[in-house]
Amino acid sequence: MHRVTITLDDELMASLDRLMAARGYQNRSEAIRDLARSGLQQAAAESGAAQDCIGALVYVYDHPARELAKRLTRAFHDHHDMSIATLHVHLDHESCMEITVLKGGAGKVRHFAEHVIAERGVRHGRLVLVPVHREDAKHAHGEGKPKLHEHVHVRSGG
Repeated sequence: MHRVTITLDDELMASLDRLMAARGYQNRSEAIRDLARSGLQQAAAESGAAQDCIGALVYVYDHPARELAKRLTRAFHDHHDMSIATLHVHLDHESCMEITVLKGGAGKVRHFAEHVIAERGVRHGRLVLVPVHREDAKHAHGEGKPKLHEHVHVRSGG
């Protein structure tokens, strides 16, 4: 077994202590080991890099952080083919939350989301992936002319 030293801010430590109390952990080491195992299992489950997916990227960031909003906007413009829509919420005078729907290969979506979450000033971030099958279809909706467009079908069991 290896010993590792980490630094946690007061809020994160308080959250960890609340989790420990709620779940009955005897010590912080076991709680952190379980959280690490859970994260590693999730990462392994999401490792289908070539599989198409849609994803919800949720992150909270410090709006006044130097050039952060510009860097995030630039990153999303550079990946406009993946970004479907973004909801921006002002939480307080400094904090904003954004929820962005992404599409593409799971590996590319995950890589981009990790880049966003790793930006200095992004305080929390999480990506949820849903595996899909995309197909082109040509038909009419309503009384319009048939037109080619994409359909996205959620894969069952994913």
